Amino acid sequence: MSSVLRPATPLDASKLGEILYRFEHETPWMPKEHSLAETIAFCDRMIAQGWITVAQDPATGQILGFCAKDGPEICALYLLPEHTGLGVGKQLLDQAKETSPELQLWTFEANHDAQRFYRREGFVETQRTNGHRNSEGLPDIEYRWQVKEMEHAT
Repeated sequence: MSSVLRPATPLDASKLGEILYRFEHETPWMPKEHSLAETIAFCDRMIAQGWITVAQDPATGQILGFCAKDGPEICALYLLPEHTGLGVGKQLLDQAKETSPELQLWTFEANHDAQRFYRREGFVETQRTNGHRNSEGLPDIEYRWQVKEMEHAT
């Protein structure tokens, strides 16, 4: 599926918050720590920082997912669950790669699907923690990606 990528606007905060909230509340291993209102406010703050790119269905206008990027750090990449495995996440990640020669992100150790996705997209594990660095207290993994010299030269 090919989606349209665009910068998020303040009017997107509720839809992005719903996507993030659904992930937290529909993922069995994820602690349920935030209300929908808190999650929307969090997304609104990331939008105000200019960090978020949304993927939107060109036919319906539905927001399918988003990527929040602060410099080289991918702070969030979430999709509607029914749109995973369709290339939307790759499209968002490819755009992030186009804007930075290196990227860094964290994912939860329990999120095996995310780990497979990031490794397939060229990310390399650099460290693991026991969860002391995130508010959820869950073990996590840092991944990094760099443009290869051959890619950079072309």
